[in-house]
Amino acid sequence: MGIKVDVWLRGTDQASSGTIDSVVIEPKAWGDGEVRQVLEGMLGTMHRLKHPGEPAAPVALRGLSWIVNPFESGGVVIAIEIEMGAAVAGPFDIDGPMLEAMIARVLKQPVPPAASTVH
Repeated sequence: MGIKVDVWLRGTDQASSGTIDSVVIEPKAWGDGEVRQVLEGMLGTMHRLKHPGEPAAPVALRGLSWIVNPFESGGVVIAIEIEMGAAVAGPFDIDGPMLEAMIARVLKQPVPPAASTVH
């Protein structure tokens, strides 16, 4: 499916783009697992752009600010911000409040003790 992610890294004056290829289910059929993959993919994309050529780093979903916003031509986008910068993924053809509820559930799940963050 290839989910587009636009990233702005702190300390730079231009945005870059990446793609999340791990989610193959259409957004209307997403569950918490797919939402987790999208959020982790957004953070992973930020890490790859900040540290090109380095191996992928484990991701723990904590310490991020997020919002689901309507997109001008339809659907919704997910925007996240961390100390490293900000990322926007989408647009997605999914009910905004339903996506917000899934993100909230995913972020409340405990973080495994051995996990580390990319930010």
